[in-house]
Amino acid sequence: MEPLVISLGGSVLVKEELDVGFLREFQRLILRQARKRKVFICVGGGSTARRYQKALERFGSGAEARDWIGIHATRLNAHLLRLSFGKDADKKIVEHPKRPHATSKRIVIAAGWKPGWSTDYDSVLLASSVGSGTVVNLTNVDYIYDRNPHEHADAKPLHRLSWVEYKRIIGGKWAPGLHTPFDPIAAREAEKAKMTVVIMDGTDQKNFRDYLDGKKFNGTVIG
Repeated sequence: MEPLVISLGGSVLVKEELDVGFLREFQRLILRQARKRKVFICVGGGSTARRYQKALERFGSGAEARDWIGIHATRLNAHLLRLSFGKDADKKIVEHPKRPHATSKRIVIAAGWKPGWSTDYDSVLLASSVGSGTVVNLTNVDYIYDRNPHEHADAKPLHRLSWVEYKRIIGGKWAPGLHTPFDPIAAREAEKAKMTVVIMDGTDQKNFRDYLDGKKFNGTVIG
């Protein structure tokens, strides 16, 4: 069975405060999966990263500095997640997605790599490195919509998209703190690698469990 690769949005893990209830349920689901296959989880920076990036912007910091503070936020979140698994997760955080370290541990946590790329992008590189053709993106939306559902009451959820269709919806530019279900640079890399990305609401863990069990689930499959 190929490894399970998850891009865990920081917005799912950290809202106004750390969601300990989410962590406990997520831990149970991942430990169950780890009995069958290796699990790699790449963690985003979420609201923690965006707060720090906004502060730096007020000091006139450029995009690279704001990217770096976001990367450090992903690493903080990654260490939290790693420590929550205790001895079941490898002690080393993967920071270079093209060169994940060898380990006998079944759970491996990854974080941001370098400026210009998000943890979505890192997840795609990591999946390629460990031999997985799928990334599960746990984010704060349930589907990709044909237009912004917060602005259009008649926005329609899209269950299946090609990469061309997805890129047409989100555009093509990356910026530090960009908030999209799966960022455009990551989308281009996933398309090039002929990878499938599954977008779903990470806070709905019953739905995530249904996906893991091969049952019908709510979400958008791209690729």
